[in-house]
Amino acid sequence: MTTRGIRGAITLKEDEKAELLLATQELLTAIFAANPDLQTEDIASALFTVTDDITSAFPAQAARQIGWDLVPMICTREIPVPDSLPFCIRVLIHWNTTIQQSKIHHVFLRDSVTLRPDLTART
Repeated sequence: MTTRGIRGAITLKEDEKAELLLATQELLTAIFAANPDLQTEDIASALFTVTDDITSAFPAQAARQIGWDLVPMICTREIPVPDSLPFCIRVLIHWNTTIQQSKIHHVFLRDSVTLRPDLTART
């Protein structure tokens, strides 16, 4: 079995805890829908990043609320590059799977589609 990465991102309208939790859950649900073989028990770990303008909550809290109790997760800050996309949550999920890398579907929602239009067009 190999570990593959699944990328995803979503943006918020503002830094508000309830919005962050709902948006993170929307992103994770969309990733599961795009990758139907993905099971929570096959997730080795997940890394969440947020832009500097997000401080209301940890995205990992939203993942725990939907059952990721045993998944190792960490949240960190994205590099504050000038003119980068604001209010953005990103995730990198490490998935233990036999699926080929070319068959992995990455998910970018809302304004985050501008981050990786090449990956967005594939899904």
